[in-house]
Amino acid sequence: MGANSLLQCLRILFSLPTCCLFLVLVVTKVGGVTRHYKFDIKLENVTRLCHTKSIVTVNGQFPGPRIVAREGDTLLIKVVNHVQNNISIHWHGIRQLQSGWADGPAYVTQCPIQTGQSYVYNFTITGQRGTLLWHAHISWLRSTLYGPIIILPKPNVPYPFAKPYKEVPIIFGEWFNTDTEAIISQALQTGGSPNLSDAYTINGLPGLLYNCSTKDTFKLKVKPGKTYLLRLINAALNDELFFSIANHTLTIVDADAVYVKPFETNTLLIAPGQTTNVLLKTKPRSPDATFLMAARPYATGLGAFDNSTTAGILHYESTSKSTKNLPIFKPSLPPLNDTSFATNFSKKLFSLASAQYPANVPNKIDKRFFFTVGLGTSPCDQQNQTCQGPNGTKFSASINNISFILPNTALLQSHFFGQSNGIYDPDYPYSPTHWFNYTGNPPNNTMVGNGTKVMVLNFNTSVELVMQDTSILGVESHPLHLHGFNFFIVGQGFGNFDPNKDPKSFNLVDPVERNTVGVPSGGWVAIRFLADNPGVWLMHCHLEVHTSWGLKMAWLVLDGKLPNQKLPPPPSDLPKC
Repeated sequence: MGANSLLQCLRILFSLPTCCLFLVLVVTKVGGVTRHYKFDIKLENVTRLCHTKSIVTVNGQFPGPRIVAREGDTLLIKVVNHVQNNISIHWHGIRQLQSGWADGPAYVTQCPIQTGQSYVYNFTITGQRGTLLWHAHISWLRSTLYGPIIILPKPNVPYPFAKPYKEVPIIFGEWFNTDTEAIISQALQTGGSPNLSDAYTINGLPGLLYNCSTKDTFKLKVKPGKTYLLRLINAALNDELFFSIANHTLTIVDADAVYVKPFETNTLLIAPGQTTNVLLKTKPRSPDATFLMAARPYATGLGAFDNSTTAGILHYESTSKSTKNLPIFKPSLPPLNDTSFATNFSKKLFSLASAQYPANVPNKIDKRFFFTVGLGTSPCDQQNQTCQGPNGTKFSASINNISFILPNTALLQSHFFGQSNGIYDPDYPYSPTHWFNYTGNPPNNTMVGNGTKVMVLNFNTSVELVMQDTSILGVESHPLHLHGFNFFIVGQGFGNFDPNKDPKSFNLVDPVERNTVGVPSGGWVAIRFLADNPGVWLMHCHLEVHTSWGLKMAWLVLDGKLPNQKLPPPPSDLPKC
């Protein structure tokens, strides 16, 4: 692009109305070219299920537009906030090597962007290719503010599978007829459970199985005898989802932007924050039928959930009849609480572990941790009143019985400038203070503690972490997301983790590598990662209600000795609290 063309683009860009939240995205060196993207995030009236409400959108789109880049590209993303809410954006799954200031969780790596203020996210995509997502990372704003990140391989580097005829992003979401900020605010105030969503969505559309939603149905038109790459993303707030396409088989080839050993399945499970790339091979001839692609929740807890199904339509281009008159085939999805399917599906995921894409599992472990993960209660903080949680308490959630409290200023900034005193404590426990039968009968005392504690690691520490579900308020699957790192899932099982027996069956050869893992309902999962990225990194349940109740913690990785092992100073426009 010439200087005059660039100048013209900038003039158009900055002449746009600044009515709301404004985002400019610049992607450099995509396939050897410089590409400029312009994203306008604003308040938009959107109608779903015959209800119209004002939501935060990108370029008036819901979901937001896709970010497309190549491995090795640098992204400069300028966010200008013109809405009343504080804003921060997280680039979910991006490693953020030496760019922790761009990770995005509010009050962890940055203070949020306040109304009328701006911030440029600056990071390079290193050693990653596949599908990820971006979303708001403050309160419940990610219910509408999300979109796909598509990372293509470097130029002239092929996929390790047959080149698809076409690639299609499919992003699952959750629609609420009422304001999600009001929903979570009321829940935290009363101590009870938040109101449920009204629908799930595929690419922002609930689909024909909901009332008043026939026209709001995602439709995928395909050619016979072709292979399509479906880039699946779960951006729902609070639910893991089963997904299937009637009368079609899917081949899993990628999970969380990491290639896996391909395997076929009729149904897959995808947790919030997870991504899965699948190959869909269409039938050799166009059938006189249409096929539903459907998603509904996998639910393991005792609480209420949105028990509904979102559906899109897959149809062939050259069908002999009008699609309105064609028979519709529906997929058979597993039961809502089918933990057996969830377990068997996760056990089929393995890294490629090839020369080109090795599985660099840490073998020598420097630090071992055992974290309990689950729900509990806290005393009601309303004077002379009772909360709406169990026995007049309020719901809380915790890791190692600590319900995490976000500070009023950013943890990373406090650490970098040596001003941590009074902000956080560097004494996070390696294991629970009190042992009990974690998956048996719950203890009489369901109360959890709270605080702002971080786990401090030296640079290049190799970590093994076992996360154990608890039954305090009922066993439940928890999708845990680790910022700043990928990790290897080396083992999982049911019941209480046995440190003498269970490690003997760990897979240290080709375990799957992810950024988000489901802690099994009534069980445990073991992960390993190398702490080679200096900064402060949040780890939290990606069920937003559990995060709001405190199911999160932070790792503080110290600088290494070499210049490329240190966190650089913050950018000059880092938001202030």
